Amino acid sequence: MVALESLVLVFLAGLVTALATGIGALPFFLIEEISTRQNVVLWGFASGVMVAASLFGLVEEGLTAGTPAEIVVGAAAGVALVAVSSFLLSDVDTNPRRYEQADFGTLLLILGVLTVHSFPEGIAVGVSFADLGLEAGIGLFGLSVPALAVFMTIAISIHNVPEGTAISIPLRAMGVSKWRMVWWSVFSSLPQPIGAVIAFAFVRVARDFLPIGFGFAAGAMVYLVATEFVPEALESGRELSSGGYPELLAGLAVGAGLMLPLSVM
Repeated sequence: MVALESLVLVFLAGLVTALATGIGALPFFLIEEISTRQNVVLWGFASGVMVAASLFGLVEEGLTAGTPAEIVVGAAAGVALVAVSSFLLSDVDTNPRRYEQADFGTLLLILGVLTVHSFPEGIAVGVSFADLGLEAGIGLFGLSVPALAVFMTIAISIHNVPEGTAISIPLRAMGVSKWRMVWWSVFSSLPQPIGAVIAFAFVRVARDFLPIGFGFAAGAMVYLVATEFVPEALESGRELSSGGYPELLAGLAVGAGLMLPLSVM
């Protein structure tokens, strides 16, 4: 059995990452729009954070708990699940203006798309808490929290801020109110606390699968970066003179560089 207080803490960590997405909408309370160049940099920044968190957090920790083969198996499973899910849900319209009037079936499909995009990040948070209370860590609410858990929660939260901004840009163009932009940004990440609790409970009960769990989360996140974030950045920057490549690379470098000092916690 997994202690209730542990599940609550993991859920709260996932909820923090979801709420961080809403922060990405706050700049629109001060400015009317974000330039194309800035948008590309933000996508690159989010990509750098995700890749660094995956390689220097999840993969590195997975290698201390298991073998490279287990990491590869887990990564392949993560990639396969996200790829198949994305394919099956690729035709779903997630226009926010349809949310409030959508029937139950449409809402389920919308939630399915959101889950595909944000669930892996929740899994990353959940598996990072695998050693909660089992090893010397950071004291929090009477529990010993692994440094990796703190690192991943911070990393996913930082990543979610520019993602919330990216979500808010088209909403702003559609005339959605500022506070609704905050809500829809948070809503897009609500599967994360759920994924965190499920992943945490699984690896605590079946600890032999922990290295595979680390690989799964890392593979899913890197795959999302390669197939969603980078193409979105280049699509946004295609009208720039450089095609958006320098801005993307600059964002990647800053995001990855920000995560490197945190990875040695």
